[in-house]
Amino acid sequence: MTIVTIILVAVIVVQALFILKYQRQILDICRQLSFLEKKDSNMIITGDMNIGHLGRLRDALNAYIIKQRKRYKKYLDKEKTMADTYTSLSHDIRTPLTSLDGYFQLLADSDKEEQKRYIMVIQDRITSLKDMLEELFTFAKLKNDSYEFELSKCSISKIVKDTVFSYYDEWTNKEIKPDIDICDKILYVNGNEQAIRRTLQNIIKNGLDHGKKDIAISLYQEEDNAVLTVKNYVENTKDIDVSQVFEQFYKADIARAKQSNGLGLSIAKEFVVRMNGNITAKTEEHEFIIRIELPILHEL
Repeated sequence: MTIVTIILVAVIVVQALFILKYQRQILDICRQLSFLEKKDSNMIITGDMNIGHLGRLRDALNAYIIKQRKRYKKYLDKEKTMADTYTSLSHDIRTPLTSLDGYFQLLADSDKEEQKRYIMVIQDRITSLKDMLEELFTFAKLKNDSYEFELSKCSISKIVKDTVFSYYDEWTNKEIKPDIDICDKILYVNGNEQAIRRTLQNIIKNGLDHGKKDIAISLYQEEDNAVLTVKNYVENTKDIDVSQVFEQFYKADIARAKQSNGLGLSIAKEFVVRMNGNITAKTEEHEFIIRIELPILHEL
């Protein structure tokens, strides 16, 4: 046997071994993919051969697998959030519905003076139910990735003034004297007028549920941001976990008896984030403070 023949045989043997190992590596990748398809595992595809773009194939498959896992986790988180929403809402709605049934029965067996009082209570319960359903509707929209949120030039100064003014009757009835400080300069932001109004309404409503007497609202410019702060007096700030106030369904101990589903501040945060702003909460002595920062639109 000549040297050339020996070399050819050796090359053929090496090629055969290479093809055999290549095939085994492909089969192993298929086996791992089949396992991942059937099992809930955090495993990724592994191998010890990178020749012939096998390494690139494994990297591409692993990148796809990791991306799909993130999508699935996001889907599960969203499903859990909505399930928690429905569970919490059904519990919150049950209370006013039960009381409505009782008041309707009392209404049928009462005199005219009592009927007036019961009708007022019934109207209050119906308003509470409408607010809860509206909060749920808004929350569901904001959690939908396809929800279109339009931004445009808004006068946050005017929106804050109009919103604050709409609460004066309610504050007067509750003997609350608001401290309002809105800067003279008209501030514009790239935002959504309805979202800004709703955000402030939710924060004020939260203060009416939590606070006891004082409320202070201020709007001013700080560098390139319009800063809106709302301060409420509370008897015991230890009842408020500021790290949780923007989480859905969070209710401080002092507000558990109120007609609240715990979505107001969560919705406020969603709105602010969508307007490229920042919202934070803190407590100081007997004050619960919410601060919102939105980038100012400067005149060209």
